[in-house]
Amino acid sequence: MFCSLRAGLFITFAALTSYIQPLPTLAQQMEVVAAGEIEFQTSCAVCHGADARGQGIMTPHLTLQPTNLRHLAQASGGKFPFWEVYRIVEGRGVVPGHGSRDMPIWGDRFRAGAGGDPKSAQTQAAGRILSVVFYLEHIQE
Repeated sequence: MFCSLRAGLFITFAALTSYIQPLPTLAQQMEVVAAGEIEFQTSCAVCHGADARGQGIMTPHLTLQPTNLRHLAQASGGKFPFWEVYRIVEGRGVVPGHGSRDMPIWGDRFRAGAGGDPKSAQTQAAGRILSVVFYLEHIQE
């Protein structure tokens, strides 16, 4: 009885571990962060500044000061609000302090610029947004 139970547990453990993916290496993580930085510089820096501190070249023309994106974790009790930031960039999240949504809805823009069918466009947009959010998480002070 004990042997069959142990054998069953071993098989279950082996099956479970076959589904576990190894953690990404630091080099892989930095590739995603670097892609996010490029996307940020292309899409976000005009308002939030190249250093993400809220001083982009469009700042004088905006009704509200853009957020210092390096302090998002500080403003959230020390934990980076990953999915909240994702929703804001994508366009589903509300940007506090905005009467109307001054920030572009990047999810729509990224999907519109993607090639292929709607599902492929959604996947491409999600990847671009995720890379920006990983970059923002990386630069927190």
